[in-house]
Amino acid sequence: MSESVCPICDSTELLDHGTRYECVTCGHEWAKEEAADEPEHVRVVKDAYGNILADGDIVAMIKDLKLGGTSEVLKTGAKSKPIRLVDGDHEISCKMNGISIALKACYVKKVQG
Repeated sequence: MSESVCPICDSTELLDHGTRYECVTCGHEWAKEEAADEPEHVRVVKDAYGNILADGDIVAMIKDLKLGGTSEVLKTGAKSKPIRLVDGDHEISCKMNGISIALKACYVKKVQG
């Protein structure tokens, strides 16, 4: 049961159907109101040294990394164009050495300036 009240008959006997309520007494159904004060989950992405990364930052490789499926190697110190943070296992989308790639944040450090 819920702590909400039916807007039609003021009954507190309600069925909770996930995204909506149903009154047991009169059968009225209505959508649940989203709580406006609930904070959204904010994802924080940190580089190998614990610096917080944001869209537009420039990063550099901290170790050589062979690109899968190619003979290319991203060398230590290679700098990116401004990065974009994305959801998923590889948090960073950027261009390095003219190649668009997705990287894990644990292989880069934030470059100041």
